[in-house]
Amino acid sequence: MRMKHSLTAALLGASMLAAYPAYAETITLHALMEDVPETQIIESMLPEFEKETGIKVEFEKIGYGDMHDKLVAQLVSPESYYNVLEVDFLWAGEFPAAGWLEDLGPYVAKSGFDLKPFIPSMLELLGQTKDALPILPMYNYSMGMIYRTDLLNDPKIKADYKAQTGKELAVPTTLADYVELSKFFKAKSDVVGAAMQGQRGDPNAMEFSNYLFSVGGAYLDADHKVVLDSAEGLSALKLYADNIQNGAQQGALSATLDDTMRLMCAGDAFSMVTYWWMLPQLDSQEKCPKVAGKLALSVMPGGHGESGGWGWGIPKNTSDESKAAAWKFIEWVQGKKISVARAMEGHAPVRSDVYTDPAVLAKYPFYKTALDVVASGKSFPIFAYSAQYEDVLGAQLSLAAGGQAKPEEALKAASDGLSQLLAK
Repeated sequence: MRMKHSLTAALLGASMLAAYPAYAETITLHALMEDVPETQIIESMLPEFEKETGIKVEFEKIGYGDMHDKLVAQLVSPESYYNVLEVDFLWAGEFPAAGWLEDLGPYVAKSGFDLKPFIPSMLELLGQTKDALPILPMYNYSMGMIYRTDLLNDPKIKADYKAQTGKELAVPTTLADYVELSKFFKAKSDVVGAAMQGQRGDPNAMEFSNYLFSVGGAYLDADHKVVLDSAEGLSALKLYADNIQNGAQQGALSATLDDTMRLMCAGDAFSMVTYWWMLPQLDSQEKCPKVAGKLALSVMPGGHGESGGWGWGIPKNTSDESKAAAWKFIEWVQGKKISVARAMEGHAPVRSDVYTDPAVLAKYPFYKTALDVVASGKSFPIFAYSAQYEDVLGAQLSLAAGGQAKPEEALKAASDGLSQLLAK
């Protein structure tokens, strides 16, 4: 919408911090958002932002698989309909490289917004350099293991496990131990060992990354040389395929995050490797009465899981008025006050001061563990073709886990595919 000339002048001047005058016409920000709990948490707070600033924000919520193409179509157009962007870390190489995003550094400098509380790894994950800040972290989706404490403490299950393995039943500390425990639960109890999201593409690429990092493997070394095809990589793929075939639910090869959530919520699985912030969604007497109060979070067995995150960006192909309004929203939603309020509803913070906030810890003591999950997380390769590589990797993982390709062959194909995309 058009705004009064007095407001336009103010926005284009130095007073980016000032609240919009009460007499100004309303400006509406449009954002394409993934339809997940994090989005729903923020959406519930939007009336507060509009009341404070006079700026209206509208979320269009869709599934992840449709987001990228829909955003790109707007970013290459003369003017983007979406004037504040939710950007996945997998696009944090592509979007800035294409010149689609405003540098947020000048906005931070003019507004005095404090970046010090932001976890450094999250800023780096989303492309911060010494010269530019294309994306401000929004929330993280680092991954760990959510598991059933009641099953670990069940006397009969403990006795059966000790009789079969000679070991005490406990939270696994290595990936091999986790897969063996998962297979035990599926074979010897009325639940499967692992609710797995094996659908080809983003689901299985993200899930497998946890297995890779857990055994000390990597996609790239410090010099950005591809090192996926290694002893560690092969171990990770064999264990991943073993768990899909012998520890997971029927149909795991086509399962998505939603499928695993339903399975865990129904009390039909011992564990799931997933985003740590799913715990408050599952540990809910209202939503999941069969497992509420019976769940815990741990860092991925082996010490490292996959780390991802979303951030906020401002498209270049929008008006100066909407850019200023977009920054006003970003600094509001990522400020300490609103970040704490979001955390009280289950938000996955990107600010270290939220994890240590007394009110947050009083409600969610597991946020202390969550900070360890985030701090120890490692990243999927971030470059201009990250999203395409998910498909390349996912195809090979699916073939190996489905028994249609030898792990050695699938791993080499996935490694070669990464090398080819990096060379483009």
